Amino acid sequence: MPPIDTGRIEAAVAEILAAIGEDAQRPGLLTTPQRVAEAYAEFFAGVGVDPVPLLRDELATQDAPERHKGEIVLLRDIALRSICEHHLLPFTGVAHVAYLPAERIVGLGSIARTVETLASRPQLQERLGEDIVAAIDEALAPLGVLVVIDARHGCVGARGPRQSESTTVTVASSGALADPVRRAEVMDLIGGGGG
Repeated sequence: MPPIDTGRIEAAVAEILAAIGEDAQRPGLLTTPQRVAEAYAEFFAGVGVDPVPLLRDELATQDAPERHKGEIVLLRDIALRSICEHHLLPFTGVAHVAYLPAERIVGLGSIARTVETLASRPQLQERLGEDIVAAIDEALAPLGVLVVIDARHGCVGARGPRQSESTTVTVASSGALADPVRRAEVMDLIGGGGG
């Protein structure tokens, strides 16, 4: 993927400022286009990046011991920041990712990097959960995956209904963790009931 075209972003931001009646050359706004371009380069760093290799890179020596097969692996409270593709406003929150190993396990940092990569693109929360499930399914071939995302959306809090304290919870799952009983077990662990 080619690098993000920060020059085009700067020009577009200057045009937006002019379109709302602002002077992009006034002292407070003079470097705004550059700052926005730098922020967008970070926000959208995951565009065109395949997350599956992030998971597969750590698999070579990490075959699942027999005692771990089918046992829940849960990484809670993975901080996430993404940009809603509808209004280009941020949504922030946490992802909880669980999987049931079959033949392979992976380093937990790889799961967090996968969440970060998939969140770093114009995104919908519902699709983000499905994308995480699909990447883990493809890389690890687990018995099941469950992803719960709880996020606060700028488009809900700062415009329209202006519900600044509301959050949205989405659930995506596959395999054995799509079963209501196994799903409930993981939800209990996510809520802290298993610890």
